[in-house]
Amino acid sequence: MLITDEQFASCRSTVMDVNPGMSEEMAGRVVEEGLKFVAACSHNPEVGLAPSRIVDEGWHALLLHTAMYAEVCERLGGRFVHHYPGYDPTHYDPPILDRTREAVAALGWEADPELWGPPSDETLVSVAAKCQHAPECTIRPMPKPEPPVV
Repeated sequence: MLITDEQFASCRSTVMDVNPGMSEEMAGRVVEEGLKFVAACSHNPEVGLAPSRIVDEGWHALLLHTAMYAEVCERLGGRFVHHYPGYDPTHYDPPILDRTREAVAALGWEADPELWGPPSDETLVSVAAKCQHAPECTIRPMPKPEPPVV
């Protein structure tokens, strides 16, 4: 999709390393949704979007592969999608996940409904990521700085 099979396997391994006991299949789904999220942000720079807590884990794995992540952002239009972490359990904003799923769908993908749910103790899978994104810390891609004119 947006990365090579080797890069995907490395990101999937990162998710599994941080979340002992997570299956390879589930970790792959988490990475796929993280990629969809980054693409949605890149294509919607003026819209506040945020991942679910489970998808955030996939995004974190992508971010840890910094060179690859920068290349993905470049291929998506040159906008580096920055991460602004924040955690406050009261910062759950259901419309932000709806908007994000809609942005993913507008790109022709289906957001995995099992991985895009609200924060809950009843989630499909427990993850290490504890970020809780809301309007105060929405994700907006920043334009890549232009080199200085010499």
